[in-house]
Amino acid sequence: MAANPSTTADAPTGAFELKAAAFTLPVIRLLGVDMDAVAEQLGAKVEQAPDFFHNTPVVIDLSGLAAGTGDVEFPLLVGLLRGYGMIPVGVRGGTPAQQAAAEAMELAILGDAFVRRPRPGAPERAAPAPAQPAPKPEARPAAPTFTLVTKPVRSGQRVYAAGGDLSVVAPVSSGAELMADGNIHVYGPLRGRAIAGLKGNTEARIFCQDLQAELVSVAGHYRVSENIPEALKGAPVQIYLDHEVLRIEKF
Repeated sequence: MAANPSTTADAPTGAFELKAAAFTLPVIRLLGVDMDAVAEQLGAKVEQAPDFFHNTPVVIDLSGLAAGTGDVEFPLLVGLLRGYGMIPVGVRGGTPAQQAAAEAMELAILGDAFVRRPRPGAPERAAPAPAQPAPKPEARPAAPTFTLVTKPVRSGQRVYAAGGDLSVVAPVSSGAELMADGNIHVYGPLRGRAIAGLKGNTEARIFCQDLQAELVSVAGHYRVSENIPEALKGAPVQIYLDHEVLRIEKF
């Protein structure tokens, strides 16, 4: 049976086409690395125009940071942006170390006047990526798979369980920060920040007896205190990812 000439002519030649296109995206230009200050200003901006920021892709501009500025806490920053409905897609500017940290959060490195030409510069930016995170595990070669904290974690303190779970059998004060590559267990009030699955473990969970947290995160997915339902505050809960949605449930 002969093929229909018109059908054959109209048939697609491939599954997709790859084309160059230009898009205008909102840019958040960091002027400092104090994530508390960023969260405060960001919240005020979003309150003014919440619909503008909802599901909006944004670029993080690092060119405004002064030389010698400390590390950018990309897990917190990405979580804050997502918590307010934005979708961080990449960074521009910054040092090789900052770009490597951004790549670890799966952010694209975008070229601009502060970055060398994208194609020749790409291998040079990629080279520090494996070297930059490497000192963290090497600095703790004998790190256990389970870290136990028996004393209160006070404001300004940071506890990191590298390569495993973290359990705290004492209160966690506001302004304190718990981080773990695995799960986090808090057998007392959790008033600070808890970041589980720091290196992308989507199976990690947070368990606490009394949820009063400023921020909770699993594998880069965050909720700040303002976005936690009142019915869950002060309750024993577990926090986990369900198809990239952060769930908070009572025990």
